[in-house]
Amino acid sequence: MKRNFSLLLFAVSMVVLCSGQAVAQNYPNKTIRIVLPWPPGGITDVIMRAVNIHLSEVFGQQLVIDNRAGAGGTLGAAIVAKAPADGYTLLMHDIASQCISATLYGSKLNYDPMKDFQPIMMVAGSPMVLVANPSPQVRTLPQLIQLAKSRPGQLSYASSGAGSITHLAAVRMQKMSGVDLLHVPFKGSIPAASSVMSGETFMSFSTIPASLSHAKNGRLVMIAQSFAKRAPQIPDVPTLAETLGDFDLGFLSGLWVPAGTPRAIVDRLHAETLRAMEQPKVKDILTANAAIPGRLSTQEFTEYMARETRNWGDIVRSSGVKVE
Repeated sequence: MKRNFSLLLFAVSMVVLCSGQAVAQNYPNKTIRIVLPWPPGGITDVIMRAVNIHLSEVFGQQLVIDNRAGAGGTLGAAIVAKAPADGYTLLMHDIASQCISATLYGSKLNYDPMKDFQPIMMVAGSPMVLVANPSPQVRTLPQLIQLAKSRPGQLSYASSGAGSITHLAAVRMQKMSGVDLLHVPFKGSIPAASSVMSGETFMSFSTIPASLSHAKNGRLVMIAQSFAKRAPQIPDVPTLAETLGDFDLGFLSGLWVPAGTPRAIVDRLHAETLRAMEQPKVKDILTANAAIPGRLSTQEFTEYMARETRNWGDIVRSSGVKVE
């Protein structure tokens, strides 16, 4: 009896294994849609378009990026959460925003960021840079803090959306420096940076690519960068940690599919995205954007997501930030 049961289990496992291999071999056989919940031109968008160079070649299929900005990335994420679990709808998203959303939106969120998605991999990460309008003659973080303390609640900062990494990075900076700033949310880091250049807002956390050329022509001032170590692209810009201490945040981009997607498809997407990081064209684009490729396995990324969701939940709750 036991021997027969063991043979049955072996037969079932072989059927599952063979069917999984068949799925992977036949995938993809049509266009893949990649939902990106931010406007075109941001760091997550740039990185995904770089990876697409490799994926389109090896898959022999078109990969269409669908930018669906709004509500701190939750509008686009909801589309993928409700999509068929067949590997033809992917989410390329800012990892922090995905982790933050569970606590920030609570019952208002119509999907579960942990249960409704299968992580594929952490694709890449790059530092944020705190930029300011040049007119008030603020050039350093200590000067910015001094000005903000002299005008409590008056200096405004733009973000890429309520609850986004650029929003909560500013919240953390305020808490660590003891200043009170006015939040003005936008739909992406580029319109946020544009508002700083126009003088509509005073400062924002942005990306290096979105702000570097404007800093060179004097339309923006780079105050500080958010990783613990200075990026080689802007070695003369200090880190926030040099003034505030333990501050180490950045834009980390990840790739997901709906929960229940066949494991063979998840594994293939992970393997090919990992290979994309080694392609010369992709490496050049990552370097130009101060981005570092991710190296975590699918399981390691899943565990990282669980830890970061808990950690960001604590930060959101302690900050008192709410989305109405």
